Amino acid sequence: MRLNGAIEPDCPLLVLAVEEEAAHLDRSMPVLLTGMGKVNAASALAAVLGRGSLPSVVVNLGTAGALRDGLRGTHEVSRAIQHDLHTAFLYLLTGQTYGAPLQVCDSGPVLATGDSFVSDKAAREQLAVHADLVDMEGYALAAVARKLDVPIRLVKHVSDEAGEDAARTWRESVDDCAKALSAWARDNLR
Repeated sequence: MRLNGAIEPDCPLLVLAVEEEAAHLDRSMPVLLTGMGKVNAASALAAVLGRGSLPSVVVNLGTAGALRDGLRGTHEVSRAIQHDLHTAFLYLLTGQTYGAPLQVCDSGPVLATGDSFVSDKAAREQLAVHADLVDMEGYALAAVARKLDVPIRLVKHVSDEAGEDAARTWRESVDDCAKALSAWARDNLR
Protein backbone atom coordinates (compact mmCIF):
# COMPACT_ATOMS: atom_id res chain seq x y z
CA MET A 1 0.00 0.00 0.00
CA ARG A 2 1.23 3.48 -0.83
CA LEU A 3 -0.61 6.80 -0.56
CA ASN A 4 0.81 9.70 -2.57
CA GLY A 5 -0.64 13.05 -1.52
CA ALA A 6 -3.06 14.08 1.20
CA ILE A 7 -6.73 13.19 1.32
CA GLU A 8 -8.91 16.31 1.39
CA PRO A 9 -12.71 16.59 1.62
CA ASP A 10 -13.04 18.61 -1.60
CA CYS A 11 -10.88 16.32 -3.74
CA PRO A 12 -11.29 12.82 -5.19
CA LEU A 13 -9.06 9.98 -4.01
CA LEU A 14 -7.77 7.93 -6.95
CA VAL A 15 -7.36 4.26 -6.08
CA LEU A 16 -5.47 1.80 -8.29
CA ALA A 17 -3.99 -1.62 -7.70
CA VAL A 18 -0.50 -1.20 -9.12
CA GLU A 19 1.95 1.46 -10.29
CA GLU A 20 1.72 0.28 -13.90
CA GLU A 21 -1.94 1.38 -14.00
CA ALA A 22 -1.11 4.76 -12.43
CA ALA A 23 1.96 5.52 -14.56
CA HIS A 24 0.46 8.46 -16.49
CA LEU A 25 -1.78 10.08 -13.85
CA ASP A 26 -1.55 13.75 -13.03
CA ARG A 27 -0.45 13.52 -9.40
CA SER A 28 -2.26 16.72 -8.35
CA MET A 29 -4.89 14.46 -6.76
CA PRO A 30 -4.05 11.92 -4.06
CA VAL A 31 -3.35 8.41 -5.38
CA LEU A 32 -3.60 5.22 -3.35
CA LEU A 33 -1.90 2.09 -4.68
CA THR A 34 -3.40 -0.91 -2.92
CA GLY A 35 -1.72 -3.95 -4.42
CA MET A 36 -3.66 -6.64 -6.28
CA GLY A 37 -6.61 -8.56 -4.90
CA LYS A 38 -9.65 -7.98 -2.71
CA VAL A 39 -7.88 -8.18 0.65
CA ASN A 40 -5.13 -5.75 -0.35
CA ALA A 41 -7.67 -3.35 -1.86
CA ALA A 42 -10.09 -3.41 1.07
CA SER A 43 -7.45 -3.19 3.79
CA ALA A 44 -5.56 -0.35 2.09
CA LEU A 45 -8.66 1.76 1.49
CA ALA A 46 -10.03 1.11 4.98
CA ALA A 47 -6.68 2.04 6.51
CA VAL A 48 -6.39 5.40 4.76
CA LEU A 49 -10.06 6.34 5.16
CA GLY A 50 -9.92 5.30 8.80
CA ARG A 51 -7.37 8.03 9.49
CA GLY A 52 -10.20 10.55 9.56
CA SER A 53 -10.10 12.74 6.47
CA LEU A 54 -12.55 11.55 3.81
CA PRO A 55 -12.38 12.48 0.11
CA SER A 56 -15.27 13.90 -1.91
CA VAL A 57 -15.35 10.59 -3.81
CA VAL A 58 -13.24 7.46 -4.18
CA VAL A 59 -12.45 6.77 -7.83
CA ASN A 60 -11.17 3.28 -8.57
CA LEU A 61 -9.29 3.37 -11.85
CA GLY A 62 -8.01 0.09 -13.20
CA THR A 63 -7.76 -2.54 -15.86
CA ALA A 64 -10.33 -5.26 -16.43
CA GLY A 65 -10.83 -8.29 -18.61
CA ALA A 66 -13.70 -8.25 -21.08
CA LEU A 67 -16.17 -11.09 -20.65
CA ARG A 68 -17.94 -10.28 -23.91
CA ASP A 69 -16.43 -10.23 -27.38
CA GLY A 70 -15.90 -6.74 -28.77
CA LEU A 71 -16.04 -4.94 -25.40
CA ARG A 72 -13.24 -2.37 -25.47
CA GLY A 73 -12.36 1.03 -24.06
CA THR A 74 -13.03 2.75 -20.75
CA HIS A 75 -16.25 2.07 -18.83
CA GLU A 76 -17.85 3.32 -15.63
CA VAL A 77 -19.30 0.31 -13.85
CA SER A 78 -22.94 0.28 -12.74
CA ARG A 79 -22.88 -2.75 -10.46
CA ALA A 80 -20.23 -4.93 -8.85
CA ILE A 81 -20.52 -8.59 -7.84
CA GLN A 82 -18.08 -11.07 -6.34
CA HIS A 83 -17.45 -14.07 -8.55
CA ASP A 84 -15.56 -16.07 -5.95
CA LEU A 85 -18.00 -15.80 -3.04
CA HIS A 86 -21.02 -18.12 -3.21
CA THR A 87 -23.59 -15.68 -1.83
CA ALA A 88 -26.61 -17.90 -2.57
CA PHE A 89 -25.07 -20.91 -0.83
CA LEU A 90 -24.08 -18.83 2.20
CA TYR A 91 -27.68 -17.60 2.42
CA LEU A 92 -28.98 -21.19 2.38
CA LEU A 93 -26.42 -22.11 5.04
CA THR A 94 -26.93 -19.14 7.39
CA GLY A 95 -30.10 -17.32 6.39
CA GLN A 96 -28.03 -14.15 5.96
CA THR A 97 -26.80 -12.45 2.80
CA TYR A 98 -23.06 -11.97 2.48
CA GLY A 99 -21.58 -10.23 -0.53
CA ALA A 100 -24.75 -8.99 -2.20
CA PRO A 101 -24.31 -7.10 -5.50
CA LEU A 102 -23.46 -3.42 -5.04
CA GLN A 103 -25.08 -0.79 -7.25
CA VAL A 104 -22.62 2.08 -7.78
CA CYS A 105 -24.24 4.09 -10.59
CA ASP A 106 -27.30 3.98 -12.84
CA SER A 107 -25.86 2.62 -16.06
CA GLY A 108 -22.84 0.83 -17.39
CA PRO A 109 -21.42 -2.67 -17.42
CA VAL A 110 -21.51 -5.13 -14.52
CA LEU A 111 -18.14 -5.92 -12.95
CA ALA A 112 -17.28 -9.32 -11.43
CA THR A 113 -14.51 -9.13 -8.83
CA GLY A 114 -12.50 -12.05 -7.52
CA ASP A 115 -9.06 -12.97 -6.31
CA SER A 116 -8.15 -14.99 -9.38
CA PHE A 117 -6.84 -13.58 -12.64
CA VAL A 118 -9.30 -14.95 -15.19
CA SER A 119 -7.42 -16.42 -18.13
CA ASP A 120 -9.36 -19.36 -19.50
CA LYS A 121 -12.34 -19.78 -21.78
CA ALA A 122 -14.50 -21.83 -19.38
CA ALA A 123 -14.18 -19.32 -16.53
CA ARG A 124 -14.82 -16.44 -18.93
CA GLU A 125 -17.99 -18.06 -20.26
CA GLN A 126 -19.27 -18.83 -16.76
CA LEU A 127 -18.69 -15.26 -15.57
CA ALA A 128 -20.21 -13.75 -18.72
CA VAL A 129 -23.61 -15.09 -17.65
CA HIS A 130 -23.67 -12.47 -14.85
CA ALA A 131 -21.14 -9.77 -15.78
CA ASP A 132 -19.45 -7.84 -18.58
CA LEU A 133 -16.03 -7.17 -17.04
CA VAL A 134 -13.78 -8.91 -14.51
CA ASP A 135 -11.20 -7.47 -12.11
CA MET A 136 -9.59 -8.20 -8.75
CA GLU A 137 -10.38 -5.10 -6.60
CA GLY A 138 -13.57 -3.20 -7.57
CA TYR A 139 -16.15 -4.94 -5.39
CA ALA A 140 -13.91 -4.78 -2.31
CA LEU A 141 -13.33 -1.05 -2.74
CA ALA A 142 -17.05 -0.41 -3.28
CA ALA A 143 -17.86 -2.38 -0.11
CA VAL A 144 -15.42 -0.34 2.01
CA ALA A 145 -16.67 2.96 0.56
CA ARG A 146 -20.28 1.97 1.24
CA LYS A 147 -19.49 1.03 4.86
CA LEU A 148 -17.89 4.44 5.40
CA ASP A 149 -20.62 6.29 3.46
CA VAL A 150 -18.18 7.68 0.88
CA PRO A 151 -19.29 7.88 -2.77
CA ILE A 152 -17.37 5.67 -5.19
CA ARG A 153 -16.93 5.39 -8.92
CA LEU A 154 -15.49 2.27 -10.55
CA VAL A 155 -13.79 3.07 -13.87
CA LYS A 156 -12.24 0.21 -15.81
CA HIS A 157 -10.30 0.10 -19.07
CA VAL A 158 -10.39 -3.19 -20.95
CA SER A 159 -6.89 -4.67 -21.04
CA ASP A 160 -7.62 -8.18 -22.29
CA GLU A 161 -10.37 -10.67 -23.11
CA ALA A 162 -9.97 -12.84 -19.98
CA GLY A 163 -8.92 -15.78 -22.16
CA GLU A 164 -5.82 -17.90 -22.58
CA ASP A 165 -3.70 -14.90 -23.68
CA ALA A 166 -4.91 -12.59 -20.90
CA ALA A 167 -1.66 -12.43 -18.90
CA ARG A 168 0.44 -11.67 -22.00
CA THR A 169 -2.13 -9.20 -23.30
CA TRP A 170 -2.32 -7.40 -19.93
CA ARG A 171 1.47 -6.97 -19.80
CA GLU A 172 1.50 -5.68 -23.39
CA SER A 173 -1.46 -3.31 -22.98
CA VAL A 174 -1.14 -1.98 -19.42
CA ASP A 175 0.78 1.16 -20.44
CA ASP A 176 -1.84 2.08 -23.06
CA CYS A 177 -4.54 1.35 -20.47
CA ALA A 178 -2.77 3.66 -18.01
CA LYS A 179 -2.80 6.44 -20.62
CA ALA A 180 -6.53 5.93 -21.23
CA LEU A 181 -7.29 5.94 -17.49
CA SER A 182 -5.25 9.13 -17.06
CA ALA A 183 -7.17 10.77 -19.90
CA TRP A 184 -10.48 9.71 -18.33
CA ALA A 185 -9.44 11.22 -14.97
CA ARG A 186 -8.31 14.45 -16.64
CA ASP A 187 -11.59 14.76 -18.57
CA ASN A 188 -14.02 13.69 -15.82
CA LEU A 189 -12.61 14.79 -12.46
CA ARG A 190 -12.11 18.20 -10.95
